[in-house]
Amino acid sequence: MNWIEELRWRGMLQDIMPGTEEQLKKEMTTGYIGFDPTADSLHIGSLVPILLLVHLQKNGHKPIALVGGATGMVGDPTGKSEERNLLTEEQLQKNIAGVKKQLERYLDFDPSKPNAAEMANNYDWFRDISFIHFLRDVGKHITVNYMMAKDSVKKRIEGDTGISYTEFAYQLMQGYDFYWLYQHKHCKLQMGGSDQWGNITTGTELIRRKAGGEAFAFTCPLITKADGGKFGKTETGNVWLDPVRTSPYQFYQFWLNASDTDAMKWIRIFTFLSKDTIEQLLTLHEQNPGARELQKTLAKEVTSFVHGEEEYRKAVETTEKLFSNQQAPAESLSEADLEGMEGVVKFDYTKEKLAAGIDVVSFLAETGIFPSKGEARKMVQNGGVSINRKKIEDQQLAVNTDLLLHGKYLLVQKGKKNYYLVHAK
Repeated sequence: MNWIEELRWRGMLQDIMPGTEEQLKKEMTTGYIGFDPTADSLHIGSLVPILLLVHLQKNGHKPIALVGGATGMVGDPTGKSEERNLLTEEQLQKNIAGVKKQLERYLDFDPSKPNAAEMANNYDWFRDISFIHFLRDVGKHITVNYMMAKDSVKKRIEGDTGISYTEFAYQLMQGYDFYWLYQHKHCKLQMGGSDQWGNITTGTELIRRKAGGEAFAFTCPLITKADGGKFGKTETGNVWLDPVRTSPYQFYQFWLNASDTDAMKWIRIFTFLSKDTIEQLLTLHEQNPGARELQKTLAKEVTSFVHGEEEYRKAVETTEKLFSNQQAPAESLSEADLEGMEGVVKFDYTKEKLAAGIDVVSFLAETGIFPSKGEARKMVQNGGVSINRKKIEDQQLAVNTDLLLHGKYLLVQKGKKNYYLVHAK
């Protein structure tokens, strides 16, 4: 099976331009994907484009990761109902540096290889282009009718907030990126999410009209969750690739807690496991879904890819300490066990307050485990809070030094999966 056939099997192919498959069979092809630097870290919504670039390189082609330093100043209207806030140049540069650092972990940039990965920043070519130049040399090649026919533009024009000229021009800028890379890097392929199809095809059209060239494209489907929730979102927000924002333990837990339906789909998309291996896993899962081998393998493969095997191992150790024997009293956890828990939220709390005693609702709000007393009270009423593995049922319970493990720790659980280690000092 060739690469495009493999992507189809993995569920990573939606739209494809005629001739793309033949181009990839014919010669080593340079292809790119753009990354929007709206934060100094990518999140797991960016994993599919990263994996597409890795697949491209593994199959002998040359990947370019384009960071949108210029387009990030404008904002992509795709999928947005209203205009987003524009970033300052200082914040943008910080974000670009963070994104570059992450991308360099996943792609091979060894310059001695003919298909070595490259980084690009579209600010490098946009900063010297005047408005008049852009209108004369780019704008005249694409009609307003063509631009307005794109779904991302049409939805905004028909919506309540409309669309500014700034965001309307985004697809022209993205199209020019493809044209510039075609001219200067011999780049003939652009990939992206299915919501980017309109912007991508504007690029192929600009290459055809302005350079008389031929360019190619394909997109992958947007990742969804079986329960209708937004992929990559948890109770605490985005699942980031940066271990400071989302610890490897929390990252591992996201994949481990995937539903059966999601895990059966995601094992193809987010791992490099072979078709035979995945089919064997799916058979084992059907025979014994309770063992959750599918989810464990998914979590192992993705966590190891993003954070490395050592962090994966630590995440498993923490998971086992927290969940493997929940009937065992918290007192059975040693100080080393508690201190060594990777990814559990840890913070200090004044021991003097505990010496005097504080009601559990106030304690949960003061520590920030809950944003307010009202939310803390509600969760306690619903049986969703435990301290030292004992469910809290009394809202007036006094949290004091008598509860401390080893005279210094409180292990607090919120809901099923969120743990906090409070160190009394």
